[in-house]
Amino acid sequence: MSPIDSQLLASPLRSAAMPSEWHVACPERMEIDAGFTDSSGSGLQPDFLTRLNDRRAFFAELDRACSKLEIGKEFALFYVNLDRFKWVNDTLGHQVGDRVLQEVAQRITRAVSPADYIGRLGGDEFALIQWTDHRNALPRTTAKRIIESIASPFEVEGHTIHIGASIGIAIAPLDGNNALDLLRHADLALFQAKSEGRNTIRYFEPEMRMRAEARRVLEKELGHALEQGEFQLYYQPVLDLGSDHVTTLEALVRWEHPRLGMVSPDNFIPLAEETGQIIELGTWVLEQACRDASKLGKAYRVAVNVSPIQLRSRSFVSTVCRVLEETSLSADRLELEITETALIEDGQLAFTILRQLRDNGVRIALDDFGTGYSSINYLRQFPFDKIKIDRSLVTGAHLNSESAAFVRMIAALGNALDVSTTAEGVETIRELDLVRQAGCSHVQGYFLSRPVPLANLTPALNL
Repeated sequence: MSPIDSQLLASPLRSAAMPSEWHVACPERMEIDAGFTDSSGSGLQPDFLTRLNDRRAFFAELDRACSKLEIGKEFALFYVNLDRFKWVNDTLGHQVGDRVLQEVAQRITRAVSPADYIGRLGGDEFALIQWTDHRNALPRTTAKRIIESIASPFEVEGHTIHIGASIGIAIAPLDGNNALDLLRHADLALFQAKSEGRNTIRYFEPEMRMRAEARRVLEKELGHALEQGEFQLYYQPVLDLGSDHVTTLEALVRWEHPRLGMVSPDNFIPLAEETGQIIELGTWVLEQACRDASKLGKAYRVAVNVSPIQLRSRSFVSTVCRVLEETSLSADRLELEITETALIEDGQLAFTILRQLRDNGVRIALDDFGTGYSSINYLRQFPFDKIKIDRSLVTGAHLNSESAAFVRMIAALGNALDVSTTAEGVETIRELDLVRQAGCSHVQGYFLSRPVPLANLTPALNL
């Protein structure tokens, strides 16, 4: 067994694409396929689906590359993960997914040099070893070619499929001189790339190790936070510009850790989604928001954000109905905010669930409108009750004619469809004047009020 085999058999790595731990463990023995010889000449068996070097062959080559490092020479380890591939498998089936993986393997092969060593590590993850001179720009150029090649549409069994790729890169010996460290560091770089969006390239940086450790600690603490009562709801009012009265309170979850202080939702919400804890946390938010709303006057609605993972749960509708019944809150006083991300993953299931909720009287809002390429198409597919214009279009719109034009266009679209429009992120009087003149029906933002505990807000609402 090679050194990398013995280390990896017992060394878990966290995949950027898969929230649970997985072991990049090499089988101790594999049957030799006499009809295949990998590019290292070892005679190892290829990956059965893509005919690339398989995981064991790749690890063996990585081990050899580390043993051949010399002064002035270095190599780049690429860790490639596909974006939106899970959607392909879940929606179009594994047969289509396999065809896509085969085509991805061919595109990567065409995008790199014949001297580069390519492997499939499993699932939708690929890896590449590329020898390069010190400070050579070749790795980034190669990574861009890989991303561009995968970004082109795939035509499979009558389906036009759009996916992407994120890439993490570690450089040897700068980022490590053994296979295990290099894999871990490339994986951390990949995780950073995935967190920043599709089609992203990131090189490993030492700070990523510290962020990963902080994230590990946060994940552990998150598991106890709900039972310890560390979460609380803050509310931000939504003003009706026609009546100049607050009509809705958006519930926003906050985590006050006894040692870490206030933990940003930008940190713990994605973590809860990755670990699956968002279902339990989201249910608590829904229950608490409905309990709070039931104590308010009938003039007020409560808006609750829904995670894409919650929306994919087939028990979500029954959970909402149960909470409404237990809190005696009228369904039309609950507004669920859905982002485009929640609709991209499995639109058919999402719209089925949204229709069931709407049939039960719950209001549905399309959040962060204007940031995605399919937003208008979703308005054709589902009768949303409200469009929430993303803050990126509203902030500084009085200084940006293009943003102002988009705000006016969305407000006009809402009026034409008889759908209310809320401008998010209004922070100045000039922004307020602009969205009012544009025809938006509602507004929220720091200019009116920051999110605050309900007790701090009720005096202003005369409750």
